[in-house]
Amino acid sequence: MATDYEMVVGLEVHCQLATATKLFCGCGTDGFGSTANTRVCPVCTGQPGVLPVLNKRAVELAFQSALALECGLADQSIFARKNYFYPDLPKAYQISQYEKPFSQHGGLEIKLKEGAAKRIRILRIHLEEDAGKLLHEIGSEILDHSLVDFNRGGVPLIEIVSEPDIRRSEEAYAYLTALKEVLQHAGVSRCDMEKGEMRCDANVSLRPRGQEEFGTRAEIKNLNSFKGVKEALEYEYGRQASVLEGGGRIVLETRLWDAQRMATFSMRSKEEAHDYRYFPDPDLVPLVAEPRWVQSLQAALPELPAAKRRRFETSYALSEYDADVLASDKAVSVFFEEAMKSLPAEAAKALANLVINDLLGKLNAENKTVQNCPIKPAMMGDLVKAVQSGKISSKGAKEVFAKMWETGKQVSSLIDDLGLSQVSDEAQVRAWVQEAMAANTKAAEDLRAGKDRAIGSIVGMGMKLSKGKANPALVNQLIKDAVK
Repeated sequence: MATDYEMVVGLEVHCQLATATKLFCGCGTDGFGSTANTRVCPVCTGQPGVLPVLNKRAVELAFQSALALECGLADQSIFARKNYFYPDLPKAYQISQYEKPFSQHGGLEIKLKEGAAKRIRILRIHLEEDAGKLLHEIGSEILDHSLVDFNRGGVPLIEIVSEPDIRRSEEAYAYLTALKEVLQHAGVSRCDMEKGEMRCDANVSLRPRGQEEFGTRAEIKNLNSFKGVKEALEYEYGRQASVLEGGGRIVLETRLWDAQRMATFSMRSKEEAHDYRYFPDPDLVPLVAEPRWVQSLQAALPELPAAKRRRFETSYALSEYDADVLASDKAVSVFFEEAMKSLPAEAAKALANLVINDLLGKLNAENKTVQNCPIKPAMMGDLVKAVQSGKISSKGAKEVFAKMWETGKQVSSLIDDLGLSQVSDEAQVRAWVQEAMAANTKAAEDLRAGKDRAIGSIVGMGMKLSKGKANPALVNQLIKDAVK
């Protein structure tokens, strides 16, 4: 009988801090997509005789990431040199933190699809500089040599190391999603994975279910998306289980995920800390977390996703689902609240429906973000007001939304252009209702006999007679009045 194995996963997440300049020099961090080696200087390319100068803004953002993730800040932390040779590392060492990171022991609560909540502990967060980038191909051309671009060399990163608390691929996906939300809301990082601003390595091992001792782990690299992390973990579970069931043993190694072949492949044996010969960087003084400075950083933290969800549920009476969707993305939540400024609180549900179903649907379909959306928050507020005042129907609102997206024109002019203004004149609507009831005598009789479902055919006829312009709520009310 096959052994029931439990997967044990810890994640190491690198996030680029949202600074304008690099960690130890004044070069810009906007090198992605720029001409190679145009964001470089003697410091970040490791020229002789230069000295690093620590970027204060990077430290502020790093500290705020720790506070947002409920981590403790060390009174004093030390920068260390991580020594290894690779072509994208011009100094032959990376400035990082090892024995004394600036932050430890926090956690992040995740929600799973089945509704359960779980806290994933965070072991440590440390500051380090990024390496350069090796290019082995240009477009579709495979090179017979490698090129190196140092634009991102020296860019400030935080590495967030979780405890091995993750047991399923779904938990890893939920953890990364929640982590991205917190860091974006805190303004710490943009977490744009397409630009390499959020990268993840996974340490994966298996053990027989019920066993306390961890198994031998494999480190998985080249994980470029949350979906990729989930797929790689599922593959690795199967691979390791097959090895163990066959009487083999798992080797401590680093493996690469190949998204095309949906498999991991051995890259090298896993390094240990002593292989890097860490030692304190003699050019950098200890980093001190001065209490008053830390307090000011804590006070400057914006509202985080969990608190925003609770507020949306209580202040706007939104469902847990609606609050979750709106609060998950900082830009979307800002859009929603900007639109709400011109609306009463009771209109929140109608606005939430438009934002979640129509706006986000359109953005996803066209691979756009709220930032480059052609519809502005005030326009969405005007659309909700037009529906709630009875000026247009909910069906008409969808037509107006589509034209707003296409043209960027205001709601009022589009209603006129499309001829969608609802008729709320009671005398006119009553005439349509009477005509509809005369054409549906059987339904009218059933309605008088207490068969409430019969109202649908009369409403449908009334709307048809009005060519869709009658106020549906008024049609319903006048029909009910007529059969009393």
